[in-house]
Amino acid sequence: MDILFAQIQADLRSNDALRQSGALLQALQQSAAGRDISVIAKSAVEEIVAAPASAVCKKLAFDLIRSTRLTSDLWDTVCTGIRNDFHFPDPDVTAAGVSILAAIPSYRLGNLITDCSKEISNCFDSTSDNLRFSITETLGCILSRDDLVTLCENNVNLLDKVSNWWTRIGQNMLDKSDSVSKVAFESVGRLFQEFDSKRMSRLAGDKLVDSENSLAIRSNWVSSMVDIVWKKRSALMARSLLLPVESFRATVFPVVFSVKAIASGAVEIIRSLSKSSATVNGSVVVDSNAEKLIGVSDVVTHLAPFLASSLDPALIYEVGINMLYLADVPGGKPEWASQSIIAILTLWDRQEFASARESIVRAVVTNLHLLDLHMQVSLFKRLLLMVRNLRAESDRMHALACICRTALCVDLFAKESVRRGQKPLAGTDIASLFEDARVKDDLNSVTSKSLFREELVASLVESCFQLSLPLPEQKNSGTESRVIGALAYGTGYGALNWTEPALEVVEVCRPCLKWDCDGRTYAIDCYLKLLVRLCYIYDTRGGVKRVKDGASQDQILNETRLQNLQRELVNGLREVNTPRVLARVIWAISEHIDLEGLDPLLADDPNDPLNIIVSHIHKVLFNLDSTAETTNRIQDVQAVLLSAQRLGSRHPRAGQLLTKELEEFRTNGLADSVSKHQCRLILQRIKYASAHQDSRWAVVSEARGDYPFSHHKLTVQFYEAAAAQDRKLEGLVHKAIVELWRPDPSELTLLLTKGIDSPLLKVPPTAITLTGSSDPCYIEAYHLADSNDGKITLHLKVLNLTELEMNRVDIRVGLSGALYYMDGSPQAVRQLRNLVSQDPVLCSVTVGVTHFERCALWVQVLYYPLYGSGVVGDYEGDYTEENPQVIRQKRSLRPELGEPVILRCLPYKIPLTELLLPHRISPVEFFRLWPSLPAIVEYTGTYTYEGSGFKATAAQQYGASPFLNGLKSLSSKPFHIVCSHIIRTVAGFQLCYAAKTWHGGFLGMMIFGASEVSRNVDLGDETTTMMCKFVVRASDASITKEIGSDLQGWLDDLTDGGVDYMPEDEVKVAAAERLRISIERIALLKAAQPRAKTPKSDDEEEDEDKNEDDEDKKKKKKEKKDGDEDEKTKGPSTLSKLTAEEAEHRALQAAVLQEWHMLCKDRSTEVK
Repeated sequence: MDILFAQIQADLRSNDALRQSGALLQALQQSAAGRDISVIAKSAVEEIVAAPASAVCKKLAFDLIRSTRLTSDLWDTVCTGIRNDFHFPDPDVTAAGVSILAAIPSYRLGNLITDCSKEISNCFDSTSDNLRFSITETLGCILSRDDLVTLCENNVNLLDKVSNWWTRIGQNMLDKSDSVSKVAFESVGRLFQEFDSKRMSRLAGDKLVDSENSLAIRSNWVSSMVDIVWKKRSALMARSLLLPVESFRATVFPVVFSVKAIASGAVEIIRSLSKSSATVNGSVVVDSNAEKLIGVSDVVTHLAPFLASSLDPALIYEVGINMLYLADVPGGKPEWASQSIIAILTLWDRQEFASARESIVRAVVTNLHLLDLHMQVSLFKRLLLMVRNLRAESDRMHALACICRTALCVDLFAKESVRRGQKPLAGTDIASLFEDARVKDDLNSVTSKSLFREELVASLVESCFQLSLPLPEQKNSGTESRVIGALAYGTGYGALNWTEPALEVVEVCRPCLKWDCDGRTYAIDCYLKLLVRLCYIYDTRGGVKRVKDGASQDQILNETRLQNLQRELVNGLREVNTPRVLARVIWAISEHIDLEGLDPLLADDPNDPLNIIVSHIHKVLFNLDSTAETTNRIQDVQAVLLSAQRLGSRHPRAGQLLTKELEEFRTNGLADSVSKHQCRLILQRIKYASAHQDSRWAVVSEARGDYPFSHHKLTVQFYEAAAAQDRKLEGLVHKAIVELWRPDPSELTLLLTKGIDSPLLKVPPTAITLTGSSDPCYIEAYHLADSNDGKITLHLKVLNLTELEMNRVDIRVGLSGALYYMDGSPQAVRQLRNLVSQDPVLCSVTVGVTHFERCALWVQVLYYPLYGSGVVGDYEGDYTEENPQVIRQKRSLRPELGEPVILRCLPYKIPLTELLLPHRISPVEFFRLWPSLPAIVEYTGTYTYEGSGFKATAAQQYGASPFLNGLKSLSSKPFHIVCSHIIRTVAGFQLCYAAKTWHGGFLGMMIFGASEVSRNVDLGDETTTMMCKFVVRASDASITKEIGSDLQGWLDDLTDGGVDYMPEDEVKVAAAERLRISIERIALLKAAQPRAKTPKSDDEEEDEDKNEDDEDKKKKKKEKKDGDEDEKTKGPSTLSKLTAEEAEHRALQAAVLQEWHMLCKDRSTEVK
């Protein structure tokens, strides 16, 4: 291999272009094979890039550079070579040099394009098509990057140049060369696409701080390009038709985006962001809607023929998507959307689009509402089958959410149109939309291999619940406003109009109660929750209301439908296949069935609804199935016992029947002790209710419309595979529904509404000084983290503190822990030249994070005091100047570096908390998950706080508690506060936090605190000590291991140095000391009392967390406050004749009165 590399280097040193190109091809081959070619890259830079060479060799050399890593010195050489290439007579060589600009590191790019700005501008005027193509393509990639926007923000001259270059790129869309025109369209399209879709904080790899100015700069470029395209739209459309058909695709999006921005008014928003008035820079002002609509119509007319005549599927897709984008502008026509959707759906069966089916369905369902009702209905069943075949869960859920919302829209819209006197359209009701044979078979079968039917039922029901909430307000026109408008039209903003489609949903999905889903119940729970809500709203307990009671015809019809549905459900109880579902259906029916409306003459009929319900309660209670124990039978028994209690309390005949069943169950061996006690209690309540039938409040059993069996309300849940699948399905459905119905405002919207207060405009964190006071270079640093990409960027500011100019300073950054450089290099080097005294220079490095671990960046400064003082190797003798070897050697001569002075800096440590993200979780979920977390670490911390007298430990009505001040910095850390319990009278608390690591591991933390008054009293103020017990549990042992390896460091990260770690040995010593003092004081109390009848040997062990004080009265009061366990073992007090309960009651009364007195006193002082 060494021989091969030596041969390649020898060929590179030759002046033969053929040998050089062959050597470069060989080097690229070795690079593709994974071999280290850095030696060859050095030769290529020095012999090809920095020297005159052919265009082919230059391009190959630049390809070689892209495939390897270069040192800072070699990048210097590359930049010098590019500068020379701009003046090279052959435009192809210049074009090759221009192409490498996109690969130049961002920390060198600013200086390079500033120095070569005149040459870059001249490239646009070149007669060479190749050079114009290269400059348009390269600048199109570079100019929209965040790093360049930041450079423009700090350099007004560069901003003017870049703005002019964008104008030139826009003009190149009409270039005579097809290739230049196409790449100009692509560049403008890239600018629009990145502005439209990017997260405002990131683009070019480095995480940068967005400011108002950088956003204004980018918006200014976008608005100017929109104006250019709108002005020249006719010429651009004509030019695009002259391009080869395979290049036409690139011309579609820039024209469509610009016309849509003008027609929808979005350009005004962009201009307001760019802080430029409409008349500045020749901005287009379109006065009439007619002109906007004509512009849109022209573009649609221009694009429509390609949908029908094109043979290129990719072009059909591109044109179809963009026409859909135009279809929802004000004044848009349904035909525009229908043409596009039909054309896109023809791609479904094409083999090359098999992997893009998700994109096809997403595009269609998102824009389904743009079609007329007839078209929506005809497409509906086909779309359901398409969605069923999607593989990706997230796409399937999004499509289902869109389809369910569309179904509700169609149903509501059609019904409201009929109410307003229009002709009814067949097939618009929910039942008709979902009557497809395959869907029906799936809903009616007991078992199924796919989850699709569960997803469908859950999505439909959750969509109904979303419809019951107030519709979100829409201020701007667009896709969402049409949906909101249709829903508002259908519901008429009536409070109960949503219940009509919900009733149809309940009827359509009724077969789900027969399903056996291997223990999964989420979809069935959703269904029952909606059924219970509807029964509560229409008060089915009271029977069908009459016209004379004030009921409308619609209400009477709906209540009749619900009553009929309830009877069908009762008769269908025998078809329910699982005890879990049977118990919950019994509860849902018995809670809301009209018992008073039952015929008393049919009391002995086995088909009487009440008899059927009681017989199925018996079936669940006496379930002898062998799988009953493995499927958590206790939960089913609890559910039917709850139903029995509420049903038996409502009706005397039901009470008699259920009393018999419960008595039998109590005496049976299947009942455990808890169930027996519960039966006894229920029997007593039924007996009391039957004895007090005239009293409405005998047993409070009013319906609440609540469904108590959703997993959020079950305090105990067994860890089953089916339950985990339910939680996963619930998460997917909820996410899709909420994203569709209540989408988070876009970052652009937040910036417009909140302006400078927007959280997206980040303030750089506080910088940390890394150098010593006497160092010639001052360095401070701060970091920014991007959890989405798993990257951390360290920003350094270097300042020359000497009075001399430093010719060269190298900044080396090494890594420790879980950090790595993207290019695989062990360290990063930033070479800084000509540092003027007191002039700050900025540089940055970006690293990736592999896992949750302590990590640090180690900065080293290399200062070269002798740099530039001499030249190595002065060639003397009889060598002729014409000798090419001598010329090459002289060209490669460099100033002497000399010995560097190495300044070692403090390591920049990344806080462990930086690698966490807040994780939203409900308290029930948190406490259910907590015992299952396998890894645990516990430790104790202390901090002191100061208060005045009693206020230090008593409740404060206003402001934060003084005893939480050591943990106040936790609010700014990436933790979600699950819940907090604060016992103010004894200055104690429990706080629960949840977080996830960047890589998905779960971390839960509980903090328990108790205050104690110390013996050190300073100037009349009490200095109090808070002892905190931290318990951290995690899903992975590596997380707790990392935290436990340096507990003080972890506490510093959490509390910004506010809490000190206290080793367990010290905790035990302090507890023993407090116990000794307590024993001595109790002994003194006993000695002071002549008759001490009750010995107190065990009480002291429970006094560890009490506060000490020299006054016996205060100690007595504190002991009474501290807990209930002391009272259980204590006898009568030795200081008075009061019992322990009376003494505690009086002490608490005194504490409250004293606190109230202090607060009133403070308030009067503040008022004065």
